[in-house]
Amino acid sequence: MIGTTLHEIRSHIASLASESGRYYLICGRTHHRPVPAADLYFESRSAARAAAQATEQYRTVLRRYDPQVPYYDVIVCECDPETPSRASTASPAATADPDQPAEAPNSPPASGDTQSVIDICHTVAGVVFESIAESPHDGLENAIMDTYLDIAETIEHPDELCLQLLTSTATELEKRLDPEEQLSLLSTAAANLPIDAQTDAADAKPLDAVLSEFQAVDMLESYRVEQRSVDAESESRSWTIRIDGYALGGDGADGDHPERIVTLPIIVELFGRLATRSLTITDVERLSAAESSSAPAAWRLTIRTGAEERSRKHGLACVRATGR
Repeated sequence: MIGTTLHEIRSHIASLASESGRYYLICGRTHHRPVPAADLYFESRSAARAAAQATEQYRTVLRRYDPQVPYYDVIVCECDPETPSRASTASPAATADPDQPAEAPNSPPASGDTQSVIDICHTVAGVVFESIAESPHDGLENAIMDTYLDIAETIEHPDELCLQLLTSTATELEKRLDPEEQLSLLSTAAANLPIDAQTDAADAKPLDAVLSEFQAVDMLESYRVEQRSVDAESESRSWTIRIDGYALGGDGADGDHPERIVTLPIIVELFGRLATRSLTITDVERLSAAESSSAPAAWRLTIRTGAEERSRKHGLACVRATGR
């Protein structure tokens, strides 16, 4: 029995993976590498097949939370050791198995091409829903889905639907949980992030890693870390950042709340890269259109770790401009 939760299924897939593996999974139609096996390789075809079945199961479970999760035709491919950069010739071993359909090119796409807005949103939403299911917050999951489905009927683009799922989740977390409850829920969610998202806690630039990932899939136009500091004695860090064109800020998917920025995915991913579970967001400022280069909204905010007193004015799911 693999398990029925996203965490259990993902752990099973990870247990099948091997750093020296030659086989990987891909969608035969789109050539996208499916979450949660996007960056994994497998030692044998049989292990890859088992991972493909588990990946299909994972995505089926995820559809309980978001009916818009795309369907992939997950197939197994083998890397070509002689021409690793070639993506137009199928490996003989990739087509020798009569039980497998015709397979995609034998060289895996670069990992930078495997993520999308949909993948990131579903990864974050999935671990948050897992955390909710294990929490004492009865009715929270239904409240999120009710909010999401009411708006989803008016949205057609898949990326916007995924962003709306995160917005609806953040809205209900802010409405129903106090900052300490949000902290507990989101830190638990971060512990269930896919293994490839878990990095060394000593990473010198964890926030840069998160924002760069979001920029790569056009969740934000640009960002700048205007100030950063590290207190060696207290092991605390702080970043003052400017974010332009963030899809979940003000005029984006959160257009009904122009004074608010949804920080949910940033915080969950940041928790996955930090050893601390103490985060505070302060000095939130929505910049005027004149200051923003071309983005619909620009924001400046400060994120601190290791603060002795957490702000009671702002939770970690979304925050409002100071004074709002």
